[in-house]
Amino acid sequence: MTTRVGASAHPKRPYRLRPARIGVYAFLFTAALFFLMPLYIMLVTSFKTMDEIRLGNIFALPVRVTVEPWVTAWTSACTGVSCEGIRGGFWNSLMITVPSTALPILLGALNGYALSFWRPRGANLLFGVLMLGAFIPVQVMMFPLVRILATLGLFSSLPGIVMIHIIFSMPVMTLLFRNYYLSIPQELFKAARIDGGGFFRIFVQLMLPMSTPIIIVAAIMQVTGVWNDYILGLVFAGRDNLPMTVQLNNVINTTTGTRLYNVNMAATILTSLVPLTVYFVSGRWFVRGIAAGAVKG
Repeated sequence: MTTRVGASAHPKRPYRLRPARIGVYAFLFTAALFFLMPLYIMLVTSFKTMDEIRLGNIFALPVRVTVEPWVTAWTSACTGVSCEGIRGGFWNSLMITVPSTALPILLGALNGYALSFWRPRGANLLFGVLMLGAFIPVQVMMFPLVRILATLGLFSSLPGIVMIHIIFSMPVMTLLFRNYYLSIPQELFKAARIDGGGFFRIFVQLMLPMSTPIIIVAAIMQVTGVWNDYILGLVFAGRDNLPMTVQLNNVINTTTGTRLYNVNMAATILTSLVPLTVYFVSGRWFVRGIAAGAVKG
């Protein structure tokens, strides 16, 4: 018996939709629908007029699309006694998030690099103390931190809230970078040492260029955490530096006359745009970075 040249010795099996596969697809579809339905309701409500919202059909598409709620939420929504929208909170959140992301990543990379390659005396104890800090609730340390910042003259200031975010992010950032650097062969570090590289030269010229995946992971986690923070911004930022989440709460809880649900929904979506954009733009790197740092630890 002869076979044709180029014919596959093992023909591909026909695709069959088995009951188990149907069940998996049904579960995934139901889960996606469950998580996306609130976002859909928020989105369609933000483009409706109040007369249409009062009809009660929250799932219906808007009959007449209007962007006025978005403009109102950004420029003139009342956040307590002030009616200047949430644009001020956006810039406050931006000024808080940028340094509160860059500095913890740099310090966490330095800590992870030192704990992975240089191994100073007491490194394991220091790492254990850092990890212990990751499990202490924020509320436990809030009052002592208020007293410390007040003594330093940093309470209710932009540097103060940035310092708080740096403190609370150190354990997780150190853990991420330490585990990632443990997956890098020690021979590279030893070769750099033989070539005369010092602590900072090896870090800047060798380790940082190899750290792109975990830096992206850390940036996504930090941007999302800092931007979505409410309690720390409310306590430590001060009246002039309130982040967008605090102003969103003030918009929704300010009741003067009719409650404008379309404006509330538009303000909520505007508040979540930055972390959503960051995740969708660089989300595929997130899994790569986590997997790269999970080889050793």
